[in-house]
Amino acid sequence: MNQTNYNQTELSYTNPINQSVTEKPQADVMDAMDDAQSYIELIKENISYDHHMKYDGYGEKELYDELFGIICEVVCVKRKSIRVAGEDYPYELVKSRFLKLNSSHLEYVIGCMKETTTKITNIKSYMITALYNAPATINHFYQQEVQHDMYGGGWHEKGIV
Repeated sequence: MNQTNYNQTELSYTNPINQSVTEKPQADVMDAMDDAQSYIELIKENISYDHHMKYDGYGEKELYDELFGIICEVVCVKRKSIRVAGEDYPYELVKSRFLKLNSSHLEYVIGCMKETTTKITNIKSYMITALYNAPATINHFYQQEVQHDMYGGGWHEKGIV
């Protein structure tokens, strides 16, 4: 066998032992890794991750980093649906909302979690639900806080007004 024929044979050889029905071609795996890395970088930018890792205090960095990890997992691990608050939602819907999260949303979730005194049995599920709901509830939450402080007992009870 000459060198040319040997190389062609070698390139077309596939090892039947390492084959599987679910095995993805190397290019697909690389594309998925590139997509995941792109999403991770986008998420870091959206939530000002580097800023928080540099300037937040001890304990705050870890809380922020945990939420970052959950966001990355939800966005980068594709599936048919994701369970949020006991309901199954389409993956693309949840992914879209998680890609819109910013640092204010994460700070809001951390603040709410610090205030809760209820026993949380599935913390990861709770955090996914809190992150999913953050964009839809953050404005009303702060508006209610202002209303309470100004008119519902906050300033009046303290004799400020």
